[in-house]
Amino acid sequence: MEIWPAIDIRGGQCVRLAQGDYSRETVYGAVPADMAELWADQGARHLHLVDLDGAKDGSNTNAAAVAEILRRVSIPCELGGGIRSEETIRAYLDMGVSRLVIGTLALKERAWFREMARKYPHRLVLGIDAKEGMAAVNGWLETSRVSAVELAQEFADLPLAALVYTDIATDGMMKGPNFKEMELMSRASSIPLVASGGVTRIGDVARLAELGIPACIIGRALYEKTIDLAEALKYEV
Repeated sequence: MEIWPAIDIRGGQCVRLAQGDYSRETVYGAVPADMAELWADQGARHLHLVDLDGAKDGSNTNAAAVAEILRRVSIPCELGGGIRSEETIRAYLDMGVSRLVIGTLALKERAWFREMARKYPHRLVLGIDAKEGMAAVNGWLETSRVSAVELAQEFADLPLAALVYTDIATDGMMKGPNFKEMELMSRASSIPLVASGGVTRIGDVARLAELGIPACIIGRALYEKTIDLAEALKYEV
């Protein structure tokens, strides 16, 4: 199972939110690239980057911070947040981002997302963030009327790199993942699933591996040191 340490960027800093709430922010470092180097030095083989400002308003104000991360580490990085145009897709891929997570526009502009997925095969990731099983958009500020399972099944025919599924209720809460929803999502589509939200203890990683989940994102647990990255990396294939 692939382990993706998370680096969430807001206002140029490395932060974590609780349940996607922008008013419940914890700052873990002034320079996200320092954190990227730390995880890479500890053996991380991938990094999951999130532009929280971009997720909220579609801006790319943290592009410089992303570029600095790419300059300082050589491992593959995926990026989500604010990817809402082909121009932005091209800019980040040219910058060196390995793959891009698209959530809001996949739901709101389905035809466009299909076109981009086919134009950039295996470089795009479908990001599905859900509250009580329903897809959320715009940095989790809005909940749609489309279920996460329906959205995953709708795009199952596309040449996507992966599907990142985040259960908002558990994200950043340090209480464990929603295993039931993760298992349900893993069965909903043939697209490789990346589990996100609530991974708190090494036992959570082990349980996801037992369920056959191909990858998981670990965020706050690494920063709060409830999971040791070296222990988690033992589950990588």
